[in-house]
Amino acid sequence: MTTLSFEFFPTKTAEGTRKLLAVQEQLAQANPEFFSVTYGAGGSTRDRTLAIVEAIQRTGAAATPHLSCVGDSVASLRDLLQIYKDMGIRRIVTLRGDLPSGAGLASSELRYANELVEFIRKETGDWFTLYVAAYPEKHPQSRSFEDDLKNFVRKVEAGADNAITQYFFNADSYFWFVDRVRAMGVDIPIIPGIMPITNYTKLARFSDSCGAELPRWIRKQLEAYGDDSDSIRQFGTEVVTQMCERLLAGGAPGLHFYTLNQAEPSLKVWGNLS
Repeated sequence: MTTLSFEFFPTKTAEGTRKLLAVQEQLAQANPEFFSVTYGAGGSTRDRTLAIVEAIQRTGAAATPHLSCVGDSVASLRDLLQIYKDMGIRRIVTLRGDLPSGAGLASSELRYANELVEFIRKETGDWFTLYVAAYPEKHPQSRSFEDDLKNFVRKVEAGADNAITQYFFNADSYFWFVDRVRAMGVDIPIIPGIMPITNYTKLARFSDSCGAELPRWIRKQLEAYGDDSDSIRQFGTEVVTQMCERLLAGGAPGLHFYTLNQAEPSLKVWGNLS
């Protein structure tokens, strides 16, 4: 069975939340397994993340909060886990998280994602299904691919149940990553993260900053469209659909869409696949 999930980031205003819930209602028509909600550096969006998670839960859908450990105290994380448990949340995406500006890892009680996974298991047992991040094209801060693969294995050995990848536009990088970690003894589902293409400038800037490769042929085609947003979206839908078809045909267990709080781009790809 192919799983489907969608990711949101927390909004800053009440009006933004209303719009996001309207997007969530549209996406719910695709019957996703869950909606995940991101969590800012050092818990900077803690309250807003919690509010969105609560709102999604009230609609009857399954909300899955992200939780990062860098810059957050163990006491604060323990409190938040209890809140989520009381709300009936059964999944968490566990991350190291980005360092708050001016902070170092040494200032954190939990410094890495595997330590957060271990902590959650110790505190809550098997209550939560835990997802961790995977980087088919290497985490931008890792010293090497080998180090990054070992870091991923540590998260799995700590108790992770599933993984969601950073987005990519080269299916071979996903298959290569899966083959490598399978050879290292990892057998958990590794779900591709999918980024719809809707805006070339923003996508190029974001991809460069997070270490996701935007292949030259895609860049050149998107550049050629200039300000023709309809052509960019049409081309992007076609490219991403074809990649998803290949991923699923090659054994990917599902798809996790980075929606950027929009419904139509993800639904067009999913509709093509359906």
